[in-house]
Amino acid sequence: MPAFVFWRGRFPGVAPSCGPDCLKGAGMARCLSRVLTILYPHLLVFTSWNISILHLYPRNTMQGTVYKSTGSWYRVKNAEGVFYDCRIKGRFRIEGIKSTNPVAVGDTVRFNLIEDGDVTVGQIYEIMDRRNYLVRKSVKLSKQVHIIAANVDLVFLLVTLENPRTYPEFIDRFLATAEAYRVPCVLLFNKVDAMDEHLKDETKYMAALYRDIGYTCIGISATTGRNVDQVIELMSGKTCMFVGHSGIGKSTLINRIAPELELKTAQISEQHKQGQHTTTFAEMYDLPSGARIIDTPGIKGFGLVDMEKDEIGDYFPELFALKSECRFNNCLHLDEPGCAVKEALEEGTVALSRYRSYVQMITGEQDVYRTGLKEDV
Repeated sequence: MPAFVFWRGRFPGVAPSCGPDCLKGAGMARCLSRVLTILYPHLLVFTSWNISILHLYPRNTMQGTVYKSTGSWYRVKNAEGVFYDCRIKGRFRIEGIKSTNPVAVGDTVRFNLIEDGDVTVGQIYEIMDRRNYLVRKSVKLSKQVHIIAANVDLVFLLVTLENPRTYPEFIDRFLATAEAYRVPCVLLFNKVDAMDEHLKDETKYMAALYRDIGYTCIGISATTGRNVDQVIELMSGKTCMFVGHSGIGKSTLINRIAPELELKTAQISEQHKQGQHTTTFAEMYDLPSGARIIDTPGIKGFGLVDMEKDEIGDYFPELFALKSECRFNNCLHLDEPGCAVKEALEEGTVALSRYRSYVQMITGEQDVYRTGLKEDV
């Protein structure tokens, strides 16, 4: 943070031209600027013509984007394309949210370079305003949140119906969170090359369900490259994030999109039919096309953050579209008479799986968001 200096007198012997005029407006600012430049040559001095307050910034102050977060260290790229290993200065609080990681991949930050023994490291002292960000409940600290990434243009949620299975509750919780934080989302149904007829039919049904709501859905194979060209086209010029369970094929897909990254992959556990972690920390990569990829660790559960009961329905587009038709303005679409959502549910125009997810979220059934999964990460 900048320091503030107030001056109400003269510094004798510093500048021969100092005189009575130095105590007035611009003269005072110029004189004080000369004095501080002599006394503190390692500082840049910025003056204001109307006030006698000078903002002092170190010459090595930089602005950059966070490309990797390991919890205590951050890899930051400045405007010239140079990477610096940085730590945060003190504690940050973002809009009153208690976060396990106040600085996230995608954040724009300001930092200073400092000497730490024989090496030069960065010290992050300010996080610039975020355009958006995605958060979920911290697993080990239930009252805190974990920021997955910030300033994301598009998020791809990978879905598989087997090995590992992605349950509708997880999909709907993630989509509601993306809606709440204004992050556009695309559903990628992966491993279509390995599906039997039953799974193909189930996948087509789910894709049609979410397309009707308004989400883009693409059936892909990260292994064979099927329809990956459609994903690459959507990514053009954007900062994109890939999210899904461990073993769902995120790293395989990213390697298909950008083979030069050579991300580590792993096989599904035969015992538990679940994925094994290959991405330990979130990390962002630049692509020759101008797009940027954020690869994230696998997520097995997704807890909601800071959503009031009366607003959860607003993050289900099909429920929000019917809200104005309900008899009561504060209708929660549970047992209220004249509820347009319940009528649509009976008519089949609102999917039962989506409504169940909504009810679980609004009634606070937090434990069900890991349905079918043995543990969280």
